[in-house]
This record gives sequence, structure tokens and C-alpha cells, in this order.
Amino acid sequence: MTARTFQATNPATGQPLSPAFPVTTPQELASIVAAASEAARGFAASAPQLRADFLNAAAAGIEARAGELIAAAMGETGLPEARLRGEVGRTANQLRLFARVAAEGSWVDARIDHGDPSRKPLPKPDVRSLRVPLGPVAVFGASNFPLAFSVAGGDTASALAAGCPVVVKAHPAHPATSRLAAEAIQEAAAQVGLPAGVFGIIYEDGYELGVQLAQHPDIHAVGFTGSRTGGLALVAAAQARDVPIPVYAEMSSVNPSVFTQAALEAKAAALADGLAVSISGSGGQLCTQPGLLFVPVGQVGDEFLQQVAARLDATPACTLLTGGILKAYQQGAAGHLAKAGIQALTQGAATQIGAQPQLLGVPLAQFTAELADEVFGPISVAVRYEDLTEVTPVLAGLEGQLTATLHATDDELDGLSDLLHAMGTRAGRVVLNGFPTGVEVGHAMVHGGPFPATSDGGSSTSVGSRAIERFTRLRAYQDFPDRALPPELQDANPHGLWRLMDGERTR
Repeated sequence: MTARTFQATNPATGQPLSPAFPVTTPQELASIVAAASEAARGFAASAPQLRADFLNAAAAGIEARAGELIAAAMGETGLPEARLRGEVGRTANQLRLFARVAAEGSWVDARIDHGDPSRKPLPKPDVRSLRVPLGPVAVFGASNFPLAFSVAGGDTASALAAGCPVVVKAHPAHPATSRLAAEAIQEAAAQVGLPAGVFGIIYEDGYELGVQLAQHPDIHAVGFTGSRTGGLALVAAAQARDVPIPVYAEMSSVNPSVFTQAALEAKAAALADGLAVSISGSGGQLCTQPGLLFVPVGQVGDEFLQQVAARLDATPACTLLTGGILKAYQQGAAGHLAKAGIQALTQGAATQIGAQPQLLGVPLAQFTAELADEVFGPISVAVRYEDLTEVTPVLAGLEGQLTATLHATDDELDGLSDLLHAMGTRAGRVVLNGFPTGVEVGHAMVHGGPFPATSDGGSSTSVGSRAIERFTRLRAYQDFPDRALPPELQDANPHGLWRLMDGERTR
């Protein structure tokens, strides 16, 4: 029987793209996961430098395919070349960051409490612990980042750095881009002598196979970036297993931004420029897009929003990633516009193919929770407040967010502790006098937040070196002879790790 196939669609033209991709069969899925399971023990025990070499080779492979990747992604996503060229660089840099994390090795958080057999009334045992990889991980490619949050993205890089084999479900909107990235990783594994099972990829234009992957007994965690509906479906599937597993799903966020009167008086034009770009960049299809604004009433606030609206009206209509995303954007924008008190501040509206950025306004007294629901695309709601103290309880009542931003003068900060506290309770990252879009990839970054920004309630991050912790668990060894311990816990410290020894950090 001929395998069923599917084709991606060019979102700018609505036309199907060649070639057609075969849908992975359940038998093929079982074989891919079995290979990952078989490779798991050896990969977990592999030398840190070997995993680093693997990730560095994958980064080089991504860069070598930059032209092909950009061309494929432009056709499948409608994103511009400049954005995708930057994403190629980010993807390679993420892989290299986790190569350094793997080689340095301190992510294992090795701890040693030496025993004391002479302690009274009971001897003290020798206890040593570290983080160990969970095993095979499922990663779901994201629609809005066909490279950096997809096949070779941060979830894959952090899991591989930890020593977890990865099985990726390619996003159905960009299978050609996914295949090119997968080839780079597969060739890198072969280059350093790792078994093919350390990385696998499956293709499907629906959801059934993805659920089967999340429920496979040999998959031990899931990484996902996408809609709340999709993320919660995976959480439910993982919790329905005989042995539930963690799902690290990054989901919805409107990323509230607060503008004080003094900040607008100081630099309204510059803030309007930056905000318009942050709202509309990449078609507004960024998880940190500022979709909810708090702006003072009065002439200064009016003029500021007029400037933002003018810049958005001058921005060309955006090609959204898929027809489904465009339809959801149109419905969400229409739903907001139907709410009491809402005023359209821009002239734009969704078109047949693209979407003109939109800015809406509403008095704080008529602001409702529904207006804080995410509409994925280039739209933002400005809530007009009379007094800044009114904003704090509104922020405190919002759902969890990836970010919260404050634009204020330095002189105001000491008097805004309550507002900043509310922001900190609602968001994983609090931004001062900047814009939340553009997530820096580094050691200190937090890209997570209270539910529903992330399914785990913000206890982890999907960007930055601490992302590796999601795909590990703690294990302790008590009263083992040195030769039977993992190298990270042996007295000789062969990998030269920083370790917590009897309460003191030492190398």
C-alpha cells in the first residue's frame, strides 16, 4: 500500500509546495523510538566532550545548509529572508551554547557529603548526588520559529546536551525545512560516531501520531512550543499514561507593558517607534509580542497611541504563518472589537492573505479578562488608566505571562515596588525600559512563566543554559565505593567539575 503523503502550503500564495512528504506510519514511529531507547544508556554515559563535539558538528551542519534552509523556510512560512538568516545564526549559536554546557559539565550539580563512621549515636553515611538524563525525549517543532524552536532548536539542543536521545515531530507547515535541519543533526551524529538512534524525526499533517509519540512508554519527557490548546492536549495525553511524564509546554502570553506618564513625556516618539516594531515584527507571531498595554489617559497618552497607530498603519500587511493562524487572528481580532468600550485606533484589518497590524483602545473601567486572551498576530490592546495605582491589581489578576514590561523614569522606580512585585508574580521575565521581543540566548535568560505561559508553572526555562535541567532528574548514591560511582562523583573528579563538597563549592 502506498504511504499517505501531505504537502506544505505557501502562506503568501495559498499554493501547495513540492515535494509531498510521506506520513510516518505507526510502525515507523515504533522503530524510531526503539532506536532511541536502545541508544539511551550509552548516550547518557558518553563523555561530555563527545556530546559537545556532536552539537558543534550539528551547528556547523546548520550553517552549511543556510541557503537551503532559508529558501525552504521562506516558502513554507512567509517569513522574510533577514529574519530567517538571523534565525539560522541563533540556531547554530544555541547548539554551540549547549556544546559548552555539556563540555563544562557543572549542570549535573554534583554534591558530595562525606560519611563519618565514628559519628554518634549513628554513623553518618556517604551520600553523593547528581542530575542524570531522563532518557528519550519528544520535541514538537514550533510554527513561528521553523529553526530556533524546531528540529534543531533549543529543546533538542538542551536534551542532547544532557545525554537524552531526541525524537522530533516536524511541524506540518514546514516539512522541507525540518528535513534539512534533521539531516544536519543526523550527519553530525555519524561524524562523531554516535548511533543513529540518538536523533529521529517523524512527519504528520495531523495530531494522532504526535499523541502516540507523547504516550509511548519509552518517551520520558516532552518539549513543546505552540498554542494553549495544543500544549494542554499533550499534557492530558502524557498524564493519561500508566506512568505520567513531564510536558514542558510554552503556551499563551500577552506580555503586559506599562507606560508611565513621565516615561512618555521623556521619550514618546522613541517608545512609539520601538513598540510598533515589537507589536508587528515577524507578523506579531512571537511568543513575547506585547499584546496588552497600560497607557495613561490624557493628551500625552493620546498622542503616544496616535504615533503608535500611525506607525502600524504604515506597516505593510503581514503574511501569517498558516491559513489556520490567519483565520484565528481574524476571529480573535473581531471578538476583541465586539467588546464594550473597545475603540479601533488603527485603520488596518485582516486581509485575505495577510494581516494589517491593529491597535485597540479601552478604558480601564471596561477592561475584561477576555481582552487579555492572546490573539496570535500583530494586534495589541491599550488599556487607559487614570492613576498608576489602578494598574497594580489588574496586573495581579492576570494569568501567568512570559514577560511583563515597565517603562518608567529612574526617579519613579523607588515608588513602584508594588507594581513591580505584581509583575514579578505574574511573569517569568520582567523588563525595564525595553521591549520583550528579542529573547537573548544566554546563561541567565528565563523564558517561562506561571501557567498558562508554561505548563509547568514557570519552574523551568526553554531558553538559556538552565533549559537542560528539564530533561534530567536527581539521583543519589549512598555508601558506594569510589570505583562504582559515576565519574562526576568520584574523588578524583576526572572531568574537573565544580562540585558542592560538604557544603563548600569546590573544584
